[in-house]
Amino acid sequence: MIMNLSTLYAALALLVLPLTALAADPPVVLEGKDGPGKGKHIVLISGDQEYRSEETIPQLAKILANRHGFKCTVLFTLDKDGTINPTVNNIPGLKALKTADLIIIFTRFLNLPDDQMQHMVDYLATGKPVIGLRTATHAFNIPKESKFARYSFNSAAPDYKQGFGKQVLGETWVNHHGAHGKEGTRGRFAKGQDHHPILKGIKDGEIFGTTDVYTVNLPLAGDSTTIVLGEVTATLKPDSPAVEGKKNDPMMPVAWVKSYKGEQTGRVFTTTMGASQDLAFEATRRMIVNACFWAVGLEDKIADRSNVDIVGHFHPTPFRFKKNEEWKPGVKPADLFK
Repeated sequence: MIMNLSTLYAALALLVLPLTALAADPPVVLEGKDGPGKGKHIVLISGDQEYRSEETIPQLAKILANRHGFKCTVLFTLDKDGTINPTVNNIPGLKALKTADLIIIFTRFLNLPDDQMQHMVDYLATGKPVIGLRTATHAFNIPKESKFARYSFNSAAPDYKQGFGKQVLGETWVNHHGAHGKEGTRGRFAKGQDHHPILKGIKDGEIFGTTDVYTVNLPLAGDSTTIVLGEVTATLKPDSPAVEGKKNDPMMPVAWVKSYKGEQTGRVFTTTMGASQDLAFEATRRMIVNACFWAVGLEDKIADRSNVDIVGHFHPTPFRFKKNEEWKPGVKPADLFK
């Protein structure tokens, strides 16, 4: 029997390992320098096994704190010894969500312990803003018997179908649209969205990533508004021509905005881009940074061309599952900020 990609990915998700002993090291907190984001607290969460979120999230936090003044708490999936391990279900420090003004989540098929998941659920109950990157559309894979099963990517709950991905971010895991690892993504502005605050300082076609376009089901959930469409490119090079044919007719959304309701109505920005290699492209970084300002209601503070210069060294690893190239073993969160 040939297994389709959706079934295969769900099966692979079951290989994410449980972890009973929690690491005790405190989370990394970057106190924001001067900037319009001063006074706002962002919690950034890394936990995917393929797209090197453990590289994306620290660099994004450094840019937001150093260039724009946001306080950033940075959380990772940690092994028993406190080292970063994307294959375990353990994110210590989620209690930081109690004081967060925004969360940026980049996890994939996780089944967190109940006490950790409760912090996420409590945050969502407030209706505060959420940004989801790449695999956040399928952030959780939670067994049916769990009290948090409704947040799973495949939730069948009548009032919360397809879980956190669909209900909060606007879409769950569907499939790959572009050829995975062979065809890239060029961002094209959706009709009428060229003046959206999130796209300020960006030209049509500048957004790029080596990750492929994801399939989404149209229309997207809720009040979603697509702002960027994904033009499938023939290769992973930014100057690559577009693929001809049905893959780009019509193009799939790769970035959109929407809202969800808790105690208040919260803003949401979702992009199916965001892998560490995607963050190597300036316009892609700018889109995400601008989205942070928009999400917390500071769109009037977005600069004509926001500073998204890399902080320190950034050498993103090619995305893939654990094979010849993988996450760097033995690294603790603090090691990434020295």
